[in-house]
Amino acid sequence: MNGFDLNFRHFQAFVTVARLNSFTRAAQVLHLSQPALTKQVRQLEETLGIRLFDRDTRTVELSRVGREISPVVSQLLREIEAVVFQTREWAAKSRGIVRVAALPSLCSTLLPLAIARFRQLHPGVFVLLHDVLAQRLVNMVMAEEVDFGVGSPASAEPGIRFSVLLSDRMVVACAAGHPLQQYKSVKLSQLVRLPLVLMAADSSVRKLVDSAFASIAQLVKPAYEATYMSTAAGMVKAGLGVAILPSSAIQMGELAGLVTRPISHPAITRDLGILDKSGRFLSPAAQAFLGALNAVAKETT
Repeated sequence: MNGFDLNFRHFQAFVTVARLNSFTRAAQVLHLSQPALTKQVRQLEETLGIRLFDRDTRTVELSRVGREISPVVSQLLREIEAVVFQTREWAAKSRGIVRVAALPSLCSTLLPLAIARFRQLHPGVFVLLHDVLAQRLVNMVMAEEVDFGVGSPASAEPGIRFSVLLSDRMVVACAAGHPLQQYKSVKLSQLVRLPLVLMAADSSVRKLVDSAFASIAQLVKPAYEATYMSTAAGMVKAGLGVAILPSSAIQMGELAGLVTRPISHPAITRDLGILDKSGRFLSPAAQAFLGALNAVAKETT
């Protein structure tokens, strides 16, 4: 085989001449001089080691081999053109899919606002949102099941980058008429002997709460545990105890009908932000969605 390097234009020249049965008309369609087009076809034939056209001064026809490979080459060019078109749309952020994993509390507050804004700017891009707990979120980011995650890592995770979006302060939620209602803020020490409704042990909120109690040399055993904040709020409304929940739950409406008080001495806050895999580059669409998310986060804090 000839050592000449073939490119897209050589195959495009072959297909165009084959379709029009004319070097002259093909050159006009491709905006080439006829000698330049003839040269491209000849280079293709020399590289493949086969004659693709039977031609004389008046007619041009595909050779037997040319007829066999013409449909294959035509299909290949159509697929390449489709890939180029799709890639350009992705680069322009007019098409694509953005996959995001986020904590349930954020999936019902911050993320919908960001998606709504993003859709106005990029209606052709689909956002797939997974609401998951903290460790599952990290696992999905590491496995590249999502472009990035939005949450709060329990600790530094190898291979995960974290950038802060906002801070979420913990509050005490109790039923109306509960003795804690009389206070403007509540100390952790006041909660030690109360029946507590806490989030599940593998949640980022629970790890933060346990660490806060440990800082005042207290180890608390919850009366009840819940995976979702709506469940914890329901238990509090039923008079089963008081809950320690993120203030974002107030925005969710989960704490409607309950009394909330901030926690002081020490205050408990968690940083919420973007988790993505180190060394991985986000697609243009994912970068654009991240921009919308950052903008909404700034407006809501």
